[in-house]
Amino acid sequence: MRIGIVSPYSFDVPGGVQNHIMDLAEALIGLGHEVSVLAPADDDAELPSYVVSAGRAVPLPYNGSVARIAFGPVSTARVRRWLKNGEFHVLHVHEPLSPSLSFLAVLSARGPVVATFHTAMTRSRALAGLQSFLQPVIEKITARIAVSELARKVQVEHLGGGAVEIPNGVAVAKFVSATPLPGWPGDGGALGFLGRFTEPRKGFPLLRTAFVTLAQQRPDLRLLVAGPGDRDELYADIPDKLHERVEFLGLVSEEDKARMLRSVDVYVAPNTGGESFGMILTEAMAAGAAIAASDLDAFRRVLDGGRAGALFPNGDAAALTTLLGDLLDDPRRRAELASCARTAVATFDWPSVANRVLEVYATAIEATDGRVFDDEWS
Repeated sequence: MRIGIVSPYSFDVPGGVQNHIMDLAEALIGLGHEVSVLAPADDDAELPSYVVSAGRAVPLPYNGSVARIAFGPVSTARVRRWLKNGEFHVLHVHEPLSPSLSFLAVLSARGPVVATFHTAMTRSRALAGLQSFLQPVIEKITARIAVSELARKVQVEHLGGGAVEIPNGVAVAKFVSATPLPGWPGDGGALGFLGRFTEPRKGFPLLRTAFVTLAQQRPDLRLLVAGPGDRDELYADIPDKLHERVEFLGLVSEEDKARMLRSVDVYVAPNTGGESFGMILTEAMAAGAAIAASDLDAFRRVLDGGRAGALFPNGDAAALTTLLGDLLDDPRRRAELASCARTAVATFDWPSVANRVLEVYATAIEATDGRVFDDEWS
């Protein structure tokens, strides 16, 4: 099968949706399918062989974060040329209602279109106000996928239809086989955080407060941080005497992300909202780390109600501090959480997830009488 996948966000900057798309593409290729991914990226960016650049992206505030997207006449032309050359059996777009390549691709589509929705927006006023503008895109989508129950709820309540719930996947073997970074986790306990620490909804200040409190009582406790951001900004609110016990990796490759997650005793997800799934949780689960996470509904679902990871009240720094202290003092509980996580994460292993996506493709193709994106339809 020839499959075209469209990323709404730039591959120049890592993110959950981009990682999802790359892993899905590689899983589908591993199953014997031909896959091409169209994504915003600088023309000179180093990209996987299956990725086609749609040109440079621009930053846009979106869902409490900053997305880098491509939109406009030049992007439209590149989308149409890619569709014509690809002759895809199915087009799979991600986040098609954002002002992005996905939106443009659906408007240009003349064959079966599958759309995946990652975001669980709590505010519906914007969707309601744009309903007439979005309707042409909504009507051209043949089948819908939601990565979580919360994302599916948006479809049911605000977009006039349902969606098949298929979770984000994780390449379990890649994380299981990763080796820890030199010297980590060590004997004094190691906490980990991965993400944009400057983004309020990622909740890093909660972890910072907990770490500073615990570090005063635990002379060898360390914190490992990875993700975009400025080193000086990270250390600015951490006491000088603790700087040597905080290691900042900056942006990391997929390989080093797996190694980072294998290097900590407890992975901490203190996010305060805006999460529809929690891909980093499945990666930490695959890596065998015990997890402490805020009790967001999305996180609770991924962590099997708290059996595959310990939960604390959202936004409560004192509760997080207590939980982390308890976990650091109880290796048996950490091992039990990690064991439950290994069982739970099998559901999210990419080969299993990719086959479920293929079932949706087959349904979409059947619904459109097997039309292909060839010259007739482009």
